[in-house]
Amino acid sequence: MNARAEPQLLGQLSNQHLDALEEETIFILREVAATFERPALLFSGGKDSLVLLKCAEKAFGAGRLPYPLLMIDTGHNFPEVTHFRDLRAKELGAELIVRSVEDSMKRGTVRLAHAGESRNVHQSVTLLEAIDEFRFDALIGGARRDEEKARAKERIFSHRDSFGQWQPKAQRPELWTLFNTRLAPGEHFRVFPISNWTELDVWQYIEREAIALPSIYYAHRREVVERKGLLVPVTELTPPRNGEQVETRTVRFRTVGDITCTCPVESPAANATEVVAETLIADVSERGATRMDDKTSDASMEKRKKDGYF
Repeated sequence: MNARAEPQLLGQLSNQHLDALEEETIFILREVAATFERPALLFSGGKDSLVLLKCAEKAFGAGRLPYPLLMIDTGHNFPEVTHFRDLRAKELGAELIVRSVEDSMKRGTVRLAHAGESRNVHQSVTLLEAIDEFRFDALIGGARRDEEKARAKERIFSHRDSFGQWQPKAQRPELWTLFNTRLAPGEHFRVFPISNWTELDVWQYIEREAIALPSIYYAHRREVVERKGLLVPVTELTPPRNGEQVETRTVRFRTVGDITCTCPVESPAANATEVVAETLIADVSERGATRMDDKTSDASMEKRKKDGYF
């Protein structure tokens, strides 16, 4: 093979791989629409949910999504992301339902141990309240198996009991793309159509499809402090601690969640092509490199999922 043909072949193989992932995702999205009475698509405005929304747009057409978008807002989300969430939903003509952890706090169903406690883990309560309010029987999420060990155990159609809990040993087999979607009263499914995608797949798809993202996914200047091997953004919610030196660095976010637990990484990558190049050589998962709440065993992902987390 000559040197000129090699990049072309690699591009074709990459496109074939992305085509297969996209086809699987569209199949699952259509399966949900055909199977369940009251599904919803969890939409944060983050990169994974935007990829999922792009596939849904291809599956059904703009302005024709058969289910609403649902966002559980901690009240501590990055404003760039929530603004983009609203803009994208409006562009698609999609119904956007937002439920807030702050409202759960007012009802007394969420109680913080102290004012500075992260609200991220408490999203489970607000989510279960939204499921009960709208009687959702399936929630479509953008989680991927490569993100974290507990998520690697997840089925594509992940059963939740009448308490909204996930029991890893009680999950149903998924052979030959046949899904057991039977539900007892009060139960529901969490469905993860991009389970088999990797972070690299997501960024290659974003590059190929020219998917617009919130600006914080790309290089920008931001005040940060170093803490336990992470770069913590300096905000009103995450102020510097005694002895910490505030620096302004060029950073980007690999994943975006609650401000109190999400950290950027140092990076000059200013567009999707440059992020793809960085992701190819990354040796730490995006959550491992950027999430403060995944560092402690008490707040492990598996425990939170058993309690009803996304």
